[in-house]
Amino acid sequence: MKALVTAPFRSSAPSIRLPVVPTVDQIMAEERAASFGKRSIKTSAKLAGLKLAVSMMDLTTLEGKDTPGKVAFLCRKALAPAEPRLNVPPCAAVCVYPNMVRHARKFLGADSPVQVAAVATGFPSGQYPLPTKLAEVRRAVTDGADEIDMVIDRGAFLAGEHAKVSDEITATKEACGPAHLKVIFETGELVTYDNVRLASQLAMDAGADFIKTSTGKVTPAATMPVTLVMLEAIRDHFFATGVRIGMKPAGGIRTSKQALAYLVMVKETLGDDWLTPDLFRFGASTLVNDVLMQIAKLADGRYEGPDYFSLP
Repeated sequence: MKALVTAPFRSSAPSIRLPVVPTVDQIMAEERAASFGKRSIKTSAKLAGLKLAVSMMDLTTLEGKDTPGKVAFLCRKALAPAEPRLNVPPCAAVCVYPNMVRHARKFLGADSPVQVAAVATGFPSGQYPLPTKLAEVRRAVTDGADEIDMVIDRGAFLAGEHAKVSDEITATKEACGPAHLKVIFETGELVTYDNVRLASQLAMDAGADFIKTSTGKVTPAATMPVTLVMLEAIRDHFFATGVRIGMKPAGGIRTSKQALAYLVMVKETLGDDWLTPDLFRFGASTLVNDVLMQIAKLADGRYEGPDYFSLP
């Protein structure tokens, strides 16, 4: 496999603790990412891939009108995405605002296979004062969050305040305690692949358990080239440290065909070890029903209409 990188990239700004990261070859990244969508996956391999994709999904509700009842419905969908005869596994997690964590935890119980994730640190802008961000994280963990989805301060990153971004990730990781930390970049606002690559390395060095493309509130959200750049960063970090970091593309992934292309990309970039909900997630609630429709089609030989599946 050809590398997507060329010469080392360094910032010229003084007094910034920057890792040495490679410059991304844009043409190579985009062409290679496009190639994954052209693979043909059929029959039993397709069915296995679709069920694996369901097991990797974080079902999400992040709206001002969220209620305990809506969160409970989302939890029910995550626990049993389809009727038992289709043998579909539970989803990986439900992702909610911090004030809804206790309701999700109450519904799922202590030993649920579905994790409770909470967005935090001033989601989606990341513009809150650090003490407020950390208090939000600690509250979510106390209320039962297994995972924290932190959003970085893109304004600070784009202003060259990389040390501030790194320090905030480190502080957030400490505030997480036993909970896993996913660091959201909002790649649609980072402008360049080089910035995405640099943000990936900063986050991993600062203690992220996962790196995540987007909040789902900005367009573009997840794209295959951006995800490939982040997967390459994870691969190189693993080669350098032996530490496996997870990946979560979020937003804009709507079809089973797209989901399978992402799984092929993960397999060919990172290997089979990453084909697990512990190391790869989809943040795409609109994706789940399309995947379930395809699973039903493979099982029954015909498509079920979308009305046969509850909304996430």
